[in-house]
Amino acid sequence: MLMQTSWPGLGTTIASLMFLWTMVRGYLPRQLDLYISTYTHKILNYFYPYIEITFQEYSGNRFSRSEAYTTIKSYLSATTSDRARKLKADVGKDSSNLVVTMDDYEQVTEEFEGVKLWWSSNKRIPRSQTISFYPAQDEHRYFTLTFHHRDRRLVMDSYLAHVMEEGKAIAVRNRQRKLYTNNPSQNWSGYKKNAWSHVVFEHPATFEKLAMDPEKKEEIIDDLEAFKNGKDYYEKIGKAWKRGYLLYGPPGTGKSTMISAMANFLDYDVYDLELTAVKNNTELKKLFIETTNKSIIVVEDIDCSLDLTGKRKKEEKPKEKEEEEEEKKKLLSGAEKEEHGGKVTLSGLLNFIDGLWSACGGERLIIFTTNHVEKLDPALIRRGRMDKHIELSYCSFEGFKVFAKNYLDLESHPLFERIRLMMEITKITPADVAENLMTKSFKRKRNVESCLEDLIRSLQEAKEAEAIQLELKSKEELESKENRSVEITALENGYANGEVK
Repeated sequence: MLMQTSWPGLGTTIASLMFLWTMVRGYLPRQLDLYISTYTHKILNYFYPYIEITFQEYSGNRFSRSEAYTTIKSYLSATTSDRARKLKADVGKDSSNLVVTMDDYEQVTEEFEGVKLWWSSNKRIPRSQTISFYPAQDEHRYFTLTFHHRDRRLVMDSYLAHVMEEGKAIAVRNRQRKLYTNNPSQNWSGYKKNAWSHVVFEHPATFEKLAMDPEKKEEIIDDLEAFKNGKDYYEKIGKAWKRGYLLYGPPGTGKSTMISAMANFLDYDVYDLELTAVKNNTELKKLFIETTNKSIIVVEDIDCSLDLTGKRKKEEKPKEKEEEEEEKKKLLSGAEKEEHGGKVTLSGLLNFIDGLWSACGGERLIIFTTNHVEKLDPALIRRGRMDKHIELSYCSFEGFKVFAKNYLDLESHPLFERIRLMMEITKITPADVAENLMTKSFKRKRNVESCLEDLIRSLQEAKEAEAIQLELKSKEELESKENRSVEITALENGYANGEVK
């Protein structure tokens, strides 16, 4: 038994000998090298009858992490945690439990239908990158499965299928939803780096707590439900399984809260994409590929992130200025040129939303938010890219009743009618309503009546502010008309006196 258990360890010694042999064989004649190699493999196969399968975290030129690797990691977290001596832990679903799996350089033994197998967890650092400011990002991890060659058919036909099926089921049970943000460009380069950082997503927003028109809320829920169950439909019509949402409206109308409610309803991860931290279009594609299925990709305040306001044509520049810029570009080094010229463009963003690369994966929502929808390029928000436009406007009386229920546990109150009448003629954001209905402050606890009275007071102040704005606007328009009238009169007098021809 001891001899059998030590067989996999013999692989390391043999690998070292093979490395030395590779160095020596370069000096041997070709025919002699072929002869020795043939018989060496036969001898090694006789003395080492074990097969090894390696599962790389990133293999070949893949941009994203291997699905096989992540599935095996989930499988080993459940099946080997009671046998491994070195473990590492992470937070599980709902932060209520820990998920443990093998640490690096650990090996465990498993039996499947009477067959013994060995799993080992390893990592290596490329020699060219051993000195790095970000060593954790340069590590290449992989799992190795070792088994006797006589069990090849059982492992290939049954065991690996069992591992994949169980691993996927375990991943679903232990899945902890996360909120991601992209790392700045200077902190990573290449697809094997950590493009995203994350924290646990624990926002409590739900559609039940969302203060908005009930019919509009139901419409959004139905649309999300149809998308979630629409895999076959999207395949039938030949479209990638994704959907774009544009959330627009004044500040404080609940756009971020709506996104959180969507994520909780669908049970999706959220990727908060900061476009100003993305260097160029190529990096934008890599970020998209690193996102997982069942996720929401969010770009908040899209009108402030890039120059996407419909100005597609370059402004004409004086010839002298163009020549000056060309001279500056010639003086830049290679790295400086890339930094100087690289940027995310409207074309790159459009390709990110619905180009070829957007079909890499499925079950994704892409959400843009803006306070000024009129500033966005029509090509960016057309149907097919932003499939559904949702306006989040000022608080209605129906929205107020949701707030009253959530914040004050009130279904009705004598002051409700007064609030309803004021809301019909006054604009107030949901954020302002929520702040007035908070029953607790830093210094005192307020009763229900004081909360409602504060809201009425805020509505009255908002009404007065609107009246002042209207008055100022009217004065400006009147002054503009008067000035225009003076200009026209002066021009007519000029014509009459012969001063203007």
